[in-house]
Amino acid sequence: MQEFSVPRVVQIDAATNLTDLVWDNAEQAPETVQFSRRTPDGWGEVTCATFRDEVSALARGLIAAGIQPGDRVGLMSKTRYEWTLVDFAIWAAGAITVPIYETSSAEQVQWILADSGALAVVVETAAHEATVAQVRDRVPDLNEVWQIDSGALDRLVASGAAVPDGEVGQRRHSAGADDPATIIYTSGTTGRPKGCVLTHRNLYADAASAVAVLPELFGAGAATLLFLPLAHSFARVIQNAVIRARCRMGHSPDIKNLVADLGEFQPTFILAVPRVFEKVYNGARQRAHADGKGAIFDRADRVAVAHSQARERKGGPGLALRLEHALFDRLVYGKLRAALGGRCAAAISGGAPLGTRLAHFFRGIGVTVLEGYGLTETSPAIAVNRYDATRIGTVGRPLPGVTVRVSDDGEILAKGEIVFSGYWNDEDATNDVLDGDGWFHTGDLGALDDDGYLRITGRKKEIIVTAGGKNVAPAVLEDRVRAHPLVSQCIVVGDRQPFIAALVTIDEEAWPKWLAEQGRPAGSSVADLRSDEALRTTIQQAVDEANQAVSRAEAIRVFRILPRDWSEETGELTPSLKVKRNVVLREHADEIAAIYA
Repeated sequence: MQEFSVPRVVQIDAATNLTDLVWDNAEQAPETVQFSRRTPDGWGEVTCATFRDEVSALARGLIAAGIQPGDRVGLMSKTRYEWTLVDFAIWAAGAITVPIYETSSAEQVQWILADSGALAVVVETAAHEATVAQVRDRVPDLNEVWQIDSGALDRLVASGAAVPDGEVGQRRHSAGADDPATIIYTSGTTGRPKGCVLTHRNLYADAASAVAVLPELFGAGAATLLFLPLAHSFARVIQNAVIRARCRMGHSPDIKNLVADLGEFQPTFILAVPRVFEKVYNGARQRAHADGKGAIFDRADRVAVAHSQARERKGGPGLALRLEHALFDRLVYGKLRAALGGRCAAAISGGAPLGTRLAHFFRGIGVTVLEGYGLTETSPAIAVNRYDATRIGTVGRPLPGVTVRVSDDGEILAKGEIVFSGYWNDEDATNDVLDGDGWFHTGDLGALDDDGYLRITGRKKEIIVTAGGKNVAPAVLEDRVRAHPLVSQCIVVGDRQPFIAALVTIDEEAWPKWLAEQGRPAGSSVADLRSDEALRTTIQQAVDEANQAVSRAEAIRVFRILPRDWSEETGELTPSLKVKRNVVLREHADEIAAIYA
């Protein structure tokens, strides 16, 4: 058994809650710009004092509407300024925020609102309101539905004008550090979502610790553009950290406009899931090859990776490598950074493994990707790489105040103020993951090195045991196959079977270029060509590359190319782009059976 602890750096007293961040900022730095808010005339500025006043005004409206301390209020919206405003207003009214992904189905909305006992819900659009209307008869406690796009927030503010400021002061202090701040329903890669109850202490500790260990990210002049769903705990901790650090934050609700928004906003850092970084890399590579500059890009790619790898060796990059790197910085790397707004020097990646080569590539072009690790139940960050303490291929050391233990069977356990208090209305599920000593059992497998760096090796429940008794962690194979530009997703199968196999989907953006290169008809679908010899040869190359990381007994022997990609809409991906393994296995059971027939 291994264990590594990092002393905490922030003391949180019993009366502290997350609204203190907003009120302290307004008092100590009222004119500091906290947000850049999208308006019809461009990006408008919101100062710390203005944000406090807007939060207070909306909280008075919630109080006037009958929201009481401890009540649950749902929040269903894309990532936008109003999401953050409503979140803090709910807290200022003494209530509890229940986030709902804006892409959630009616059944999911019904379950979350009913299970949490929400008395009200804030939705963004008429379509969201219609979704709630479909299930309202099955949500008996729901009294109010407020739609952002119809002006409901303005009407709430007007209705609360008669509520005195002092009432907000009393309400926001009604919740202490150990009272619930939010109930986040897990995105459900397996089974029905469970409501993770996170306290003000949980969220405050995680955000404050992140700011403390990443001063380069959250320092003076820092700015970030949030585009991941704020219903996910990953974006939520960055929201809270940015407010604590008094950095500038913007919101980008539509991924289709992200490149333009990045160019206008010019963030100094971003956060994203690995799939975003994969698409940035693959898109740049495909464009270069389409423009006849493929050889230049491929050489620049190798130099970027070599330069990053050399930085980890004593003496660093040699003169020849530094000169070549400087040349490609002008020819290639600068253009890639420009696509991120021109000022972005760092990114935080979480949600899934990034992959060593991709991490080296981005650091080599001047955008250091700090990979971290955590779960909704841990607020979410457990560990993160830092500027002064990075080991690519790991998820870094534990955050301050966190202890990580690797049990004898390889499972990662975590302990500290970030660990949640339990699942809402589900004592059995809570007891399954929280032991009597406060250790949270993550269900992930990993290893700690002598310096406390944590490496994730797989999921405990996803371990495949072949008919020959070989234990196989699928993550390493899946990550490597997915790194190929033509591959979108991969899932490894073979539990209780004689050998390991894989299901592979094709990247829809890369597909047209492959068709052109191979001289196939431009309108051909993957379903038309899934048995095409050239296509199978291309995917075999990705499989061969992945197999180099494992023993022969763990290697992928057979693969099948599926006729379509997986998506959130078709049910195989969560809103945070994680594969729902149980859904894939069920939906493609015939394909798997054919492999072993």
